[in-house]
Amino acid sequence: MTTVIPRLDRPTHRRVLALALPMTLANVTTPMLGFVGAAVIGRLGDAALLGAVALGAVIFDAIFWSFGTLRMATAGLTAQAVGARDDREVDRILARTLAAGGLIGLVLVTLQGLIGPIAFAISGASDAVRAGLATYFHIRILSAPFVLANYGVLGSVLGRGRTDLGLLLQVAINLIHIGLTLALVLGFGLGLAEAALATVCAEALGFGLGLVVLGRLGSHPFRVRLRDLRDAAALRRTLSVNVDVILRTLALITAIVLFSALGARQGDVVLAANSVLWNLFLICGFFLDGFATAAQTLCGRAVGARDEEAFRASAALSLRWCLGFGLGVSLLSLVGGPAFIDFVTTNALVRETARAYLLLAALAPLAAAAPFAYDGIYIGATWTRAMRNLMLCALAVYVATLALVQALGLGNFGLWLAFVAFLGARGFGQAVAYPALARATFTSGIPQSLRNAA
Repeated sequence: MTTVIPRLDRPTHRRVLALALPMTLANVTTPMLGFVGAAVIGRLGDAALLGAVALGAVIFDAIFWSFGTLRMATAGLTAQAVGARDDREVDRILARTLAAGGLIGLVLVTLQGLIGPIAFAISGASDAVRAGLATYFHIRILSAPFVLANYGVLGSVLGRGRTDLGLLLQVAINLIHIGLTLALVLGFGLGLAEAALATVCAEALGFGLGLVVLGRLGSHPFRVRLRDLRDAAALRRTLSVNVDVILRTLALITAIVLFSALGARQGDVVLAANSVLWNLFLICGFFLDGFATAAQTLCGRAVGARDEEAFRASAALSLRWCLGFGLGVSLLSLVGGPAFIDFVTTNALVRETARAYLLLAALAPLAAAAPFAYDGIYIGATWTRAMRNLMLCALAVYVATLALVQALGLGNFGLWLAFVAFLGARGFGQAVAYPALARATFTSGIPQSLRNAA
């Protein structure tokens, strides 16, 4: 007997905004952690300790970001299960992610003796900074199982379309972290080790809160049977999605590293100017990421419900809003960029250099709008293999463009031009591939992920 899945309500502008804006606010709260940590440790008056916290933040961002797929893949698969009205599969997906995140986290803790020295060597820090960094690293690494498990919790919440609860969890973890850091370091006069311990405690408490929130939503991942966790077809599907997203992320990191390295070769002033402009671009990205989350949720549900009309409407709305915000923040960057540059740096030469490349940097959010929206669409539909391949193609375009602008002697202008071209190539490739992928998804019957779960 065939199960009839009710058609979804038509997506609306209000629904897109209701999903996007909470995640935008959640993203904006994240940089507060680094700011508060640096400010609190800075009060101790030791530059080496401040440098250790800064480098430690970079190291852990790189490590944990590499496993951000746990959040994205969980959100996409969960949204499909929600669309198919399969509550049991929602719990199975979450249970598998929690198991994977906890296991990977324990492996990172176990291998800290190998990971730490490599990271310290790459950092090129002084002996004084390295000593503080070692203390910070070997305590904060203990948070790895909780951090990665929290990715799964957040992905499950977002896949259900509860971005309001996603905002609650992110803000709660950040506030706990800030409160503990202030209490331990300033209140009790403790130091770097306690600042790292505050992070571990915040992630652990955040995980506990996440389980409570999931329980209120009727989710009980620890009641999932072991044989369901070990289902071969489902595991292959989950592994394939996660590996695709990891490879896509590594390609993106490669592009960013190339940008930073080639900028650094042009001197300290250009490096500093690019850093200022890059932070401006990241702030703009916070707004775009919220709409990517909305696309992920709405499109995933539509695929799970096998509702092509809802899928295409969700994709179109998400793309329009992302492009609209991309244009808006690009114009805002162009108009407010000089004031932002002056606020971030007092160096006259760095200010002048940053202004010289502001136009191209301001175009970057607009060029990134389509890739952000399509990333959400592709993850919601679990078209992760296509997303991976298109990212690799865009990276090839980027490298070729870099070689050309270097040969033409365009310097930092060419570097920013190549980066904008990279973003444009991603969006163009995803747009071209989208119609065929959508046709294949809705002419093949039940999505593969749901056939595997059946």
